[in-house]
Amino acid sequence: MDEQVDAIVVGGGHNGLICAAYLARAGLATTVVEARTEVGGCASTVDAIGARVNICNCDHIAFRTTPIAEELELAAHGLEYIDVEPGSLALNWSGANPWYIFSDLERTLESLSLTHPGEVDNYRRYHRAALPVARLILEMSQGTPTPGRAARSALRSRGRGVATLLRWSRRSAAQVLRSFFDTEEVMAPVVHSGPAVWGISPESPGSGLGAVGYALKSLHGVGRPRGGSGMVPATTAAALLAAGGEIRTSSPVQRVLVEGDRIRGVVLGDGTELEAGVVVVACDPRDLFVEWVGGGIPALADLHRKWLGRPVREGYESKIDAVIGELPVLRDTARARPGELGVDPLWGPTVLVSPDLAGMDRAHRLIGTGEVAERPLVFANIASALDPTLRVGGPTGDHVLSLEVLFTPYSLKEGWKATREPQRWLELFADICEPGFLESVRRWRVMTPPDYEEQFNLHRGHAPAFAGGPVAALRGVDPELSRYETPVEGLFLTGAATFPGAGVWGASGRNAAAVVLAGQGLNLNP
Repeated sequence: MDEQVDAIVVGGGHNGLICAAYLARAGLATTVVEARTEVGGCASTVDAIGARVNICNCDHIAFRTTPIAEELELAAHGLEYIDVEPGSLALNWSGANPWYIFSDLERTLESLSLTHPGEVDNYRRYHRAALPVARLILEMSQGTPTPGRAARSALRSRGRGVATLLRWSRRSAAQVLRSFFDTEEVMAPVVHSGPAVWGISPESPGSGLGAVGYALKSLHGVGRPRGGSGMVPATTAAALLAAGGEIRTSSPVQRVLVEGDRIRGVVLGDGTELEAGVVVVACDPRDLFVEWVGGGIPALADLHRKWLGRPVREGYESKIDAVIGELPVLRDTARARPGELGVDPLWGPTVLVSPDLAGMDRAHRLIGTGEVAERPLVFANIASALDPTLRVGGPTGDHVLSLEVLFTPYSLKEGWKATREPQRWLELFADICEPGFLESVRRWRVMTPPDYEEQFNLHRGHAPAFAGGPVAALRGVDPELSRYETPVEGLFLTGAATFPGAGVWGASGRNAAAVVLAGQGLNLNP
């Protein structure tokens, strides 16, 4: 062996960095190896088009439900959140009245009373049912999802939310929402920011827990890291280094080394061998079970066959970043009556531009034919409106607009190089703005599923995410993804593909670290 450490974490996304930081704080000599030239993965903020742009949406909720920032003392390394209230402005392509979604239930109800008064009581009834489920989901996410742990959570909640969680988990999100609400424009936003982000239709069986999103937002408001989403991985990396850890970029893994039923280390792309008694893989599990071990390791033979036989899903998200000379004015914002709600109408919240549920289902089905819906699902935000550090050229400079578009197929029928699709999205957005938006665009770029594949090593542009939700996790479906362990002693998994799933959450990294350290007789927080 060329070098030896206690623990190797493969993949420098935010989950890998979080896991590594906890291991290093507990006293393990820990090295992160990352294939790209910088860490952060899809949570990064990068230099592009002469600006600082977020790779994915900059709104954080799930991460703020965890104790990670406090435990790793990320504020000391520069992490600071800007609270965004309201968090969202819901628009519908149909032209129905827009409305604001606050973390404060009463303020959300006040917004609905101005635009959709018939839904106020429905929303309150929904919230009473969904809030205990949201609390239960968040508590379950803070550890390995075993039946015993779930039972303890249920006891602490006195059973509130358990029956609803089980019932909703068997239904589709559309079924759950239609049991509460009457209007599509009140149902669509929670699907838009939940099941649709997961890549599934609101009509998909088993997507029902995606309907809990409004209640989750009322427990923990939306926040944006000052300086961009990438401040989470950047400050976590700083915490890791401060604890004595090491980060190696431009260091792709070629294979993992196993002796008998124990991990021995990894071989990097340049042939360097790193030895460690612990290896945590924080990237796509397919890389590990199909590419790095092959079929020659008896302890992993079953997992190799299982993952080899799994279809590789295709990516479905694209994102436009544009430098704009002035803030656009949305034509319909006034109908949300921001003045009566005390809201600044110019670009605090993220704007969700949604079709109705049938339109979402149709957009999802069009992926199979390589097409993008005429009216797709769009997230629009201007992070620089609340965070002057992201303005181009200083605090009075140009702004940066983000348009994230869902259900854009990897295998586009006419091919991404020949298509006008991204330009069409800009034009669609211009149609809901007052005149002058397109003229204000100084320069822009688009990231498509093939771009994510090329730049972030995502197979077919798809970012893997834990499937099945908390019920599947409790049942131990794919235990390597929900228990973080493999049949090889010392070989673990973390990342978005493991429980509790995707987004800037970090719970997977923390949970995996707890499992590793428990096996070493160490505590997560020494």
